[in-house]
Amino acid sequence: MRRLLSILLLSIIVESTYGQVLKSNDYKKYVDEFNKNDNELYKLGDFPNEKAWGFLEKNIPLFDCPDKQLEKTYYFRWWTYRKHIRNTPEGHIITEFLPNVNWAGKYNSIACAAALHFMEGRWLQETSYFEEYARFWLKGSGAKTARGYSFWIANALENYTNVHPNDALLAELFPYLEQNFSLWEKEHRDSTGFFWQTDNKDGMEISISGEYPGSKTKGYRATINSYMFAEAEALKNLAVKLGDAEKAKYYGNKADTIKNNVNNRLWDQQASFYKVIPWGSKNLFFSDAIELHGYTPWYFNIPPANYSAAWKYLMDSKFFYAKYGPTTAAQNHPKFKISYEGHECQWNGPSWPFSTSITLTALANVLNNYQQKYVSAGDYYKLLSNYSQSHQITFPDGRTMPWIDENINPYTGDWISRTRLKTWENGTWSKGKGGEERGKDYNHSTFNDLIISGLIGVRPTSANELVINPLVPIEQWDYYGLDHLSYKGKNISIYYDKTGKHYNKKKGYVISVDGMVVHTSKMPQNVKIKL
Repeated sequence: MRRLLSILLLSIIVESTYGQVLKSNDYKKYVDEFNKNDNELYKLGDFPNEKAWGFLEKNIPLFDCPDKQLEKTYYFRWWTYRKHIRNTPEGHIITEFLPNVNWAGKYNSIACAAALHFMEGRWLQETSYFEEYARFWLKGSGAKTARGYSFWIANALENYTNVHPNDALLAELFPYLEQNFSLWEKEHRDSTGFFWQTDNKDGMEISISGEYPGSKTKGYRATINSYMFAEAEALKNLAVKLGDAEKAKYYGNKADTIKNNVNNRLWDQQASFYKVIPWGSKNLFFSDAIELHGYTPWYFNIPPANYSAAWKYLMDSKFFYAKYGPTTAAQNHPKFKISYEGHECQWNGPSWPFSTSITLTALANVLNNYQQKYVSAGDYYKLLSNYSQSHQITFPDGRTMPWIDENINPYTGDWISRTRLKTWENGTWSKGKGGEERGKDYNHSTFNDLIISGLIGVRPTSANELVINPLVPIEQWDYYGLDHLSYKGKNISIYYDKTGKHYNKKKGYVISVDGMVVHTSKMPQNVKIKL
């Protein structure tokens, strides 16, 4: 009898305690391949190729799925991301370009994609880089250029600390975040109540809506106004956390005002879409262009439920859908074009990873937070898969390799700016344009955050809880796993194994926290777990 009880007790312990399901050495092959095929032109970061695996093995969540293209792109994007972690006299920053470019700030810093650097980097184990990066933008040399491009830093920090809580950092930086918001209002808000931005400083130069005569590319855009709503909302939330009710009310009122402007004045009822009002236009009329950045408000959950009809355009090939898309402007607009003339970085048609990142994050929010009939989890996976497929290049000798660069021809997958820049000046690269392979390993977008928070469905909140709402294509996948995930100081493991034979563990859907099983079910499902 005593022996039987011991066996039962042992079985309970084994059932409730797991080690790491995924093994890091199973994925080292990807990094070895990337290193082998890489022309490592710029070794400016802390972790050159010879140190890549040591850094990645220690820091990244492991991901496994039947879609090996998606899986490979996941490891490729972490492999490229670590190239951009650069130590400076002011601490670590994350760069956008590997070579120094003359439009960057100190240490080659650029604010344009910095919020996305935090969104992607929040899934790394190491946190000191991002504490230093935040201080750089708010207290260091970066404060001089933090508004050089649209940059939603308060929201990015809030999202970052939802994964790695750090109330002391938020308290330290709160006054600087307030100052930053105040300067945005002073420099970019006018008597209309709108924030304005030029298309190029929104990171979207040569856009259709930026061509309005007399606008000087300025516009009241859903992008900058959504970002500033998110800043005010984040400041409100931080004030609540810090126990300052007066400031919470102050920023809450500002957030409400900006949100009302976005929903009531930038929404074109006839087109069922958010549009740009060109600066200087009489009676504040809309641009006639339907552009992909009109989905930005959903990135911050701004729109009301009855605006969801905007998503009917996303999978429509007359509008945004393309093999290597989505396109940055509706394809049926007369000014839509895929041009190999003029400026090398145009936003009047080509697909851009930056815009794809924003759109897919917004789509995940729609699928999680809205009741609607226009898009599905299957659409999310299809677009994510297309995005993954775009991470390639084929060289003249026939070699095809993983690649991330700037703008993409949405029909052929060609990296447009690269094709043009490699013969820009006297048949070769122009130093004034950034030099050789300016856009190689470009750090201007997210991908792995779309896997973790979107597809796998880890939805960070400020509460001491783990929320998982998967969007995985379960009708196509018999297994998948995410392991070694650092979340609120816990080690999270998530896997699904239809038969139990792939991972040789318990079959079904299993979630573990610090090695202890906290959820099991037959199929992946929405889960909320108190930590």
